[in-house]
Amino acid sequence: MIRILIADDHAIVRAGLKQIIEGVPDMILADEAANGWELLEKVHKNDYDVIVLDITMPGCGGIEALSRLRSEKPKLPVLALSIHPEEQYGKRMLKAGAAGYLTKESAPEELVTAIRRVFQGRKYVSPTLAETLVLDLAENGEKPLHEELSDREYQVLLLIGSGKAITDIAGELNLSVKTVSTYRSRILEKMRMKNNAELTHYVIKHQLIP
Repeated sequence: MIRILIADDHAIVRAGLKQIIEGVPDMILADEAANGWELLEKVHKNDYDVIVLDITMPGCGGIEALSRLRSEKPKLPVLALSIHPEEQYGKRMLKAGAAGYLTKESAPEELVTAIRRVFQGRKYVSPTLAETLVLDLAENGEKPLHEELSDREYQVLLLIGSGKAITDIAGELNLSVKTVSTYRSRILEKMRMKNNAELTHYVIKHQLIP
């Protein structure tokens, strides 16, 4: 029996995933978490076979939680399940240690297949994301500027690129306005840009948001 913990801040999403899992004979929903801190606390106290992890959660989000999980339980497979398209976070989550990446638009059957595969110690990616990873390996040129950013800086970049103000970004990420402003300054410096307009143009040009 595959014991699964779902970490997602939306109760309706957790309920939907629970319904899918309960219909599969070799799986059981062992626990739920509404944010990264709750996830880490439960993983510290209990054993699970697979973690299904949302990326965007208040406080300790999925990226930070994944980093901490890799330190505490490096062999525990984590399947990222996100509303964000693969081109936004797919490669980043896999490089951070996720065993697979799915969008929430995926069919229930694909979720079941992905859980079984990561439970078996294998990776799960869509054909599109697999092609992207292969192309990355084949390229000999310099990395795109956004790949030099930290995970949190990348989050802030995408939110700026989507037109959100610093105060809105601070609220969404549960950070102070000062902290978000600091991230913005680092992003501008690393990407050698001057303002939000240039960042937004870059995000659109590289199709980092749908």
